Amino acid sequence: MKKIISSFVLCAAICAGAHGATATAPAPRISIFSTSTDWEAVTGLSLHEYRGKFKYSDNNKLVGRGLVLYYLDGFPCYGLGEGVRVWLGARGAHDGELRIACVHAPTEIRFAWRNATRDADQAVTEGILTCPVTGDREFTIDLSRCTRGPDWDSYK
Repeated sequence: MKKIISSFVLCAAICAGAHGATATAPAPRISIFSTSTDWEAVTGLSLHEYRGKFKYSDNNKLVGRGLVLYYLDGFPCYGLGEGVRVWLGARGAHDGELRIACVHAPTEIRFAWRNATRDADQAVTEGILTCPVTGDREFTIDLSRCTRGPDWDSYK
């Protein structure tokens, strides 16, 4: 019985050694993460909260029956929790405010956008909307000055 166990252990050791000699190196692990999780440590700059208000007229064609905007993170800012999605409607109606954390006041921000009524189900956005920003901690986004970028289909 000892010979059988010894033979088995010897065979396992030889197989393990042979396997290790022919095995290829493991593929490197790829880690994708957002540096926005700790920009203060990455940049050495302090983050501050900024709040955005929207300016638009009732005849703004972009708003139509309603406009849903999703803030797209980009240096020097990233979105804060519930403050990254805003619905805008006729006569100044809205269901939230834009809240972002930045290392300095932004001069331009981008949104993914779609037209929808206030209580519409979630749907795919159309594309990018790029908007200039005026002000500092409490800034204003004039939708009449925003430019509509290509629809998502153009990125394929």
